[in-house]
Amino acid sequence: MFKRKRLAAGLASVLMLSALAAGCSGGSPTQEGAGAGKADGQSVELIWYTIGGPQKDADKVMEAVSKYTKEKINATVKMKMIDWGDYSQKMQVISVSGEPYDIAFTSSWAFDYVQNARKGAFYEMDGLLEKYGQGIKKAVHPSFLEGSKVNGHNYGVPTNKELPAQAVWRFNKQYVDKYKMDLSNVSSLESLEPLLKTMKENEPGIYPIPSNVDPFVPFDFVVQGIPFGVRLDTQDYKIVNVFETPEYRQMSETMRKYYKAGYLPPDVATKTGNDHEKTGKWLVDKAHTVPFADNLWSEGFKYEIVSKPIHEPIVFNWSVTGSMMAISANSKHPEKAMEFLNLLNSDTYLRNLVNYGLEGTHYKKVSEGVIELTPDSGYSMSSFTLGNMFLLNRFPKDPTDKWEQYDKFNKSAKNAPLLGFQFDSSKVENELAAVKSVSEEFKKALETGSVEPPEVLPKAIDKLKAAGINKVMDEAQKQLDAWRAKK
Repeated sequence: MFKRKRLAAGLASVLMLSALAAGCSGGSPTQEGAGAGKADGQSVELIWYTIGGPQKDADKVMEAVSKYTKEKINATVKMKMIDWGDYSQKMQVISVSGEPYDIAFTSSWAFDYVQNARKGAFYEMDGLLEKYGQGIKKAVHPSFLEGSKVNGHNYGVPTNKELPAQAVWRFNKQYVDKYKMDLSNVSSLESLEPLLKTMKENEPGIYPIPSNVDPFVPFDFVVQGIPFGVRLDTQDYKIVNVFETPEYRQMSETMRKYYKAGYLPPDVATKTGNDHEKTGKWLVDKAHTVPFADNLWSEGFKYEIVSKPIHEPIVFNWSVTGSMMAISANSKHPEKAMEFLNLLNSDTYLRNLVNYGLEGTHYKKVSEGVIELTPDSGYSMSSFTLGNMFLLNRFPKDPTDKWEQYDKFNKSAKNAPLLGFQFDSSKVENELAAVKSVSEEFKKALETGSVEPPEVLPKAIDKLKAAGINKVMDEAQKQLDAWRAKK
């Protein structure tokens, strides 16, 4: 879970920067998506929970939203925002209590999508998508809908954004240029060594790797943060204990070598935060990219960043379910809720109104489809939480082909072997909890080079076995084999 949250948060941070490079249409409401699959009946109010810091002008914006949706689908919308750190816990309470709501943000890292779908918290929406969600089906990349299925069914609408995950080495360009570092062959962890050595020799007061980089190993994990899964290039789909593999051993030994050479801070295993981004005193870290991410990072940090890919773009379960909206199983208006989600994901005017608010108050129009936000306007939402990002318009500095490049990035990706497979851990909950605890005990120390792998890795493997990892893997293998047989 920790790793999944961290990776999702990494992508979220890119997308939050990306929000500064997307705009709201200042034109008249479009007819795109209007009237698609209208449900009959009286006007209703939809209650929508979403994640993010409360906004002073949210009620003003939602008044305009409701005026538009009343005309389009005969429904008004009441948005309720819950802050980032409180969202999962508060939504769980709301869900368990049976408090009525219609739509809620859910993901792999907040108000857990898969777990809550399995518990019956969300409405199974296959039929609704077919009847009222044709705009969604047209807009959203098919792998989003396929990869987010739970037990063969859709329980949420994924945000149409970057589909795959692609890890990159992210470099502070001032030092790359200063010491004429050659990045042309950089990809693997081992390929960093000459660059780290150059940096340490010339800047002895700076740690070249400033934080835990969560080194990449080529596995698709059944449960993020817990070391069992299949190799990315698997042919037999055999689930293995990743701690026992040569790839993990090599990674941990390389990190130990780097740690002993002084390339990482002594307290890296317990260090939190990303202070290096503010100080600029670092050479390389790891991040997950999207199109034009180097520009976004450079703009955000106020100094130049250049990145090199670690692996090709890959569609994982956690990347597909990184931002979704579900309909409550207790919703009294599931058809209307789906009509609203369809409109939100297919109507340019509505999508931008929700995202960036009111023209003249929260932004000004520069040209058709290009805007500038008003500083401290009272309304500033996170784009990636609110639906189809490809409908968002641009800021003046944005490339004109921004969303075309996102589409190209999505189409370039390959699917991870476990895409669409969701492990049901109900038969091994106690063992899985024990295995997770052992993983948390050893994982950071091994992956930051803080301990000697020949001594510590065997101990970690023994403790994982004692905790029941083999039983967990056997249950996962059984389910995986059955899933593949159905496919």
